[in-house]
Amino acid sequence: MKLGIAMFPADFAIRPDELARAVEERGFESLFLPEHTHLPASERTRREVGQLPPHFSHTYDLFVALSYAAAATTELKVATGICLVPQRDPLATAKAVASLDALSGGRVLFGVGAGWIPEELENHGTEPGRRWAVLAERVKAMRQIWTEEVAEFHGKHVDFGPVWSWPKPRQNPHPPVLVGGSGANVARRVLDFGDEWMPHAGMPLDELASRIAELRRAGREAGRAHVPVTVFGAEPDAAGLEALRDVGVDRAVFYAPPADAAAVKDFLDSAAPLVARFQG
Repeated sequence: MKLGIAMFPADFAIRPDELARAVEERGFESLFLPEHTHLPASERTRREVGQLPPHFSHTYDLFVALSYAAAATTELKVATGICLVPQRDPLATAKAVASLDALSGGRVLFGVGAGWIPEELENHGTEPGRRWAVLAERVKAMRQIWTEEVAEFHGKHVDFGPVWSWPKPRQNPHPPVLVGGSGANVARRVLDFGDEWMPHAGMPLDELASRIAELRRAGREAGRAHVPVTVFGAEPDAAGLEALRDVGVDRAVFYAPPADAAAVKDFLDSAAPLVARFQG
């Protein structure tokens, strides 16, 4: 089972390039960075989602931060965890992902999600109730851009005629798309427009095992030999990781605190012994 690290790339925390070097030096497979373009400073959002920590509104741009991480490392996979696709233009995002994958030598994991702060979505022109449909079409459109010399897409939420767009991703056919979420329809979404499933930690183990088995049965029926699963926000605990591995989890990702370099490196040092045990 692979092990990764996630951290909000806040402007008051360790720099993304220093973080990436520290993660790679300790043998972790991947570094996931979340994103929020902004946090609405309104009573409505405070009422709907509560008082969120400062790192939600202090994150560096996702792809700028990942570019620094990729440039500072040689083997580490650099990952969006998650990219809020309903808040992004698909043509521009396809270009950013492909550029990062090409320049990093094929080290990108593209984790995607629909977002959960209604006013943030609305500020980007996306109606919250349609966010999953928008996500699906935008990812499908990006897959066309990555894999076709002349790409076009005609849907309800994304509609463009023939386009040229380079570079193409280094990975063939493109970086794996990790679909976040744990809702009832997530397996269908993974098989519709994704490559892997990325649930957040906290689901009861028996439920997780059942859903992984169901997803993989459906995947085999659709011609997929194996649908990988990444558990996001896992605890760096050996017994818990063994249980995740036993139910078929392929990757576990730990949250590092968005803090200064010393605090983050202390966290990484405490989790590093698990790398030899689980990544072998």
